[in-house]
Amino acid sequence: MKIVNLLRIALRAIRRNKMRSFLTMLGIIIGVGAVIAMIAIGQGSKQSIQSQITAMGSNMITIRPNSNIQGGARMDAGNVQTLSEPDVTALRNNAASISALSPLVSARGQAINGPDNWTSSLQGVSSDYLSIRSWPLKEGVVFTDQDVKAATKVCLVGQTVASNLFPNGDDPVGKTIRFKNIPFRIIGLLDKKGENAFGQDQDDIILTPFTTVQKRISATIYYQAIFASAINDQSTSNAVDEIQQILRTSHRLQKGMDDDFTVRTQAELISTFTSTSQILTVLLAVIAGISLVVGGIGIMNIMYVSVTERTKEIGLRMSVGARGVDILMQFLIEAIVISITGGLIGVVLGIAATRGVSLFLHWPTLITQSSVVLSFMVCFITGVFFGYYPALKASRLDPIEALHYE
Repeated sequence: MKIVNLLRIALRAIRRNKMRSFLTMLGIIIGVGAVIAMIAIGQGSKQSIQSQITAMGSNMITIRPNSNIQGGARMDAGNVQTLSEPDVTALRNNAASISALSPLVSARGQAINGPDNWTSSLQGVSSDYLSIRSWPLKEGVVFTDQDVKAATKVCLVGQTVASNLFPNGDDPVGKTIRFKNIPFRIIGLLDKKGENAFGQDQDDIILTPFTTVQKRISATIYYQAIFASAINDQSTSNAVDEIQQILRTSHRLQKGMDDDFTVRTQAELISTFTSTSQILTVLLAVIAGISLVVGGIGIMNIMYVSVTERTKEIGLRMSVGARGVDILMQFLIEAIVISITGGLIGVVLGIAATRGVSLFLHWPTLITQSSVVLSFMVCFITGVFFGYYPALKASRLDPIEALHYE
């Protein structure tokens, strides 16, 4: 009951000075709103990156040539040729944790359909590539293993390529386009993927059997990469170990020699990007949290002014039996009420600001329950921390001197 009475007194004091109380809350309002908005932006960015990388294929493993030293000079990884058909055969026969494999050989050039043309990437892959990338077809069919063996001139096109080569909206399936003067018959249209975590348009692509690129365009027996898919998420680590051991054996690498290839998983990409995003989120939250400290200092300042203004009131209460702890609780509750009220308004402001960022800037955002709870906890702690000393000063006033204070 005593707490209820003290709460009424605190609310009455706040109502007497509405504008001053609001200005005191302003630092807390801005601080809480900024913290919620910054965390929401950071969490939204983190979730967006995770979903984009997962959309590339959650169990996908990428094997690429690694830079090495030849004749005392370090070769650039892009110029190293270490991956070939024996490596794929060895992986197919010996890697128990892998469910699918696809070599990659790419070339860049101009695709032409009548008067329309578009510069794109032609990527030679196997029929397993779409399952590895978790990439469905919108229409048409995937080329077969027989197409790979025969180096057939068939292809699948992404949405960006289709929209630029067929601007009138014609169905591309069944049509023939030219790439570096070589005719390719379109047998399938890929479903839309959008941009990846690196900002690249995944739909700006043409897929064809890797043997077609090797024999008809690049004239090479080497692969630029090998894509693999682990059986499940739990077996990804075992799959990586198997790949490394099999390729070291296939490349006749002796103990102590560096790998001439690199193996990367989606988990590593997610970990790298999310850790960076997490650091930025914390940094933004800390910067926004400075407003809370400023708001707390404002509460302390106003409470000092309030104690000074109400010195005679404090003396009167003490003279009729109020104890020091009662005075302490009165002013402490007042500081906490100001802080929590500012926090409530700040939460509304933060949610509104987050919605505005999503609506007008089209940034990914995610308001988490933990950020709201954290904001309330910080508000309560701010009210207690910055309101305690002024309240303590009020509780230690001498009642006789307080009654004579002018």
